[in-house]
Amino acid sequence: MADLDRATCAPVSVVVATRDRPGLLERAVGAILGQDYPGEVECVVVYDHTDIRPLELPVPPGRVLRYVTNTHSRGLPGGRNTGAAEARHDLIAFCDDDDHWLPGKLRRQVELLAARPEAAAASCAIRLEGPGIAKDRRLDRTEVTLADFVEDRVMEVHSSTLLLRRSTWDAVGPVDEELPGGYGEDYEWLLRIAAHGPVAVVPEVLVAVDWHGGSFFFGRWAVIVEATRYLIDKHPELAGSRTGLARLHGQIAFALASGRRRREAVRELGRVLRLNPREKRVLVTVPVVLGLLSGERVLRLAQRTGRGV
Repeated sequence: MADLDRATCAPVSVVVATRDRPGLLERAVGAILGQDYPGEVECVVVYDHTDIRPLELPVPPGRVLRYVTNTHSRGLPGGRNTGAAEARHDLIAFCDDDDHWLPGKLRRQVELLAARPEAAAASCAIRLEGPGIAKDRRLDRTEVTLADFVEDRVMEVHSSTLLLRRSTWDAVGPVDEELPGGYGEDYEWLLRIAAHGPVAVVPEVLVAVDWHGGSFFFGRWAVIVEATRYLIDKHPELAGSRTGLARLHGQIAFALASGRRRREAVRELGRVLRLNPREKRVLVTVPVVLGLLSGERVLRLAQRTGRGV
């Protein structure tokens, strides 16, 4: 694979959607501006209906730092769509405001995408970093296809790893702002991206993901149920995998049980067992249905091992 140089490498726009998280945001943006990529890098920070607060960061030569306000719906999908609309370059990357890139991230991904014209996007391995955890997550393959995403979420293809061409963005459409609560917006978008072409994977760890034992959706069980059902209805291809469909209905069952909707959870578990008796979410949902553990407790235990439910 040919090395990139400033005269030939394409400029990149990087979108960082934020609701103003000082410290974490500076770390994320600083790592973007500090990439060893020889081409121009534009970082577009999108503030989600909050006042813009310029960062006290040096902007090296060949780097541009811009601030805009989310003009779409509140939340992460609207922020990402605003940033993509504002981006000035044909290569677009995304980084969550609590994650950060390693220096070689853009260089390796631009090289890979140039060598894989049929690929819809590029990703990379990740490192989970947080209290009590430092764990690398690597894939044992060079690409992830639509069939792979139907079967499993493939958490290694994280939103903060994605680099794609403007043509792909135009072809697959923006992040879905109708998804209830914005839950699972990255997975829904990845299904559409992978329908356009495979996601090529750089094997090295190039993104550090903040794994802090919680999320915006922690305990928002009704939103999770509604959003997952929306996802299943929107993507009929998910029905092509009994394993994949059981996984999603298992997530619904777990959220129902955690939200004390136990009768509904039991019915959902029956559907899961008919689809795939080996679905692991049955085992973690039963104690919640029986009141032996809370959903929050189960999630915390899973996240200590670098997993979700």
